[in-house]
Amino acid sequence: MWSRLWRWMNADNTLNDDGVSAPWRLFWVAFLIRLLYMTLSHAYRIRSVEDHFQFAWEAGRIGKSLATGYGYGSPFAIETFGHTGPTAWLPPMYPLLIAAVFKVFGVYTAASAWVLLAINCVFSAATALATWEIAARCFNRRVAVWSGWLWALHPAAMQYSVRWLWEMSISTALFAWVIVLALRMRGVGSDAKDNSEASSRQTRRWLLFGCLWGVIALSTSTLAMFLPACGLWVLIGTWKRPHALRDAALAGVVFIAALTPWMLRNWEVFHAFIPIRGNLGVETFLGNGPGSNGFVMTFDHPNMAPEQLRQYAEMGEVRYVAMRGAMARDYIHAHRRHFLAISLKRAYFFWVGTPSDVAWALEIPRMLNYSFISLAGLMGLALALKRRVVGSGLFFWALLLVPIPYYMVMALPRFRHPLEPLLTVLGVYLFQSATPRSHRETSA
Repeated sequence: MWSRLWRWMNADNTLNDDGVSAPWRLFWVAFLIRLLYMTLSHAYRIRSVEDHFQFAWEAGRIGKSLATGYGYGSPFAIETFGHTGPTAWLPPMYPLLIAAVFKVFGVYTAASAWVLLAINCVFSAATALATWEIAARCFNRRVAVWSGWLWALHPAAMQYSVRWLWEMSISTALFAWVIVLALRMRGVGSDAKDNSEASSRQTRRWLLFGCLWGVIALSTSTLAMFLPACGLWVLIGTWKRPHALRDAALAGVVFIAALTPWMLRNWEVFHAFIPIRGNLGVETFLGNGPGSNGFVMTFDHPNMAPEQLRQYAEMGEVRYVAMRGAMARDYIHAHRRHFLAISLKRAYFFWVGTPSDVAWALEIPRMLNYSFISLAGLMGLALALKRRVVGSGLFFWALLLVPIPYYMVMALPRFRHPLEPLLTVLGVYLFQSATPRSHRETSA
């Protein structure tokens, strides 16, 4: 029975021409499991406390403002101070999606929550396809099968898609697919056998590369930390191809073009240069201001503190963020050792897990699962680097660069989610490499 199940999961009879693409059955199983769990568990029934603030938090507030004709603004409670005006607190992609769903299915309705979570399920299931292809291109088919199906079936991989009205599942899928695109452009995997790839096809890939990165930046700006390294990695490996430098420059133009409407809007509204989001000063203060200990000081956030919300409403977003950012810089400058200590603590939280106040019987398994994924993935990366696996350098830069802003500001478990497809692949590679070589060769 196991052998039949393995053949079905391996999908030997559905191999595509390139030999590395995942079978669509992987997507449909992952999607249906997520959709059924979300629906049957009633995860779409969001609590209505605090005027529905738990319905996507600030993104939900902005979506409501858009859907009700007040524009892109008012990211916090409006019952006390009314609409607080325009905002750049969050990048625009997810609030715009929420607004579109609100327009069709109603503001803060169960139907809107179901649709938004279903969209999460689609992207999370698509991540399983990308996870398979990353593993197949860089390692072998056995690693791909285990990696893809782990992402499809493991509860930790689906938790944000079925319960969180936020952008993590969408950003994770986009990030995983831009890595797949980078591997294709570099010729890793089956494409490496064909050095005569048409120049026009590579040009289209560069244009798609720039477009994808634009969408990623407008969804989760911190992931753009990895963009320069990713682009250079592709360019270095394709330097001898026709028009390589031109195509990379075109990708840069497309990326800037994707950001330009949002930057122009911010300049027109705030008379300030805000490339993607404008809340960094506040978040830096909440992570590093007086009383900071490595955790986020949510009690002093405009969401939680009426006095801070009043200041935000009276001063306007740009002045308020600048004020708190200046306070954060002054405190960090005066307490550099403290900043270094809590930054190291946040790095620990990012990779090992952020402690919570739940019962220890639930907390210990959660922390063990979270830290095990990190440990296995990082050890798999070390092994891949030692063996000079093509693509391991790209993974190294992703795991090095993406967490840096979180080390310095705040670290929550959901911030690691975009890196988890890579950690899954590297963890599977580690354990697959521990099997006897003859078994690996016959099973690959």
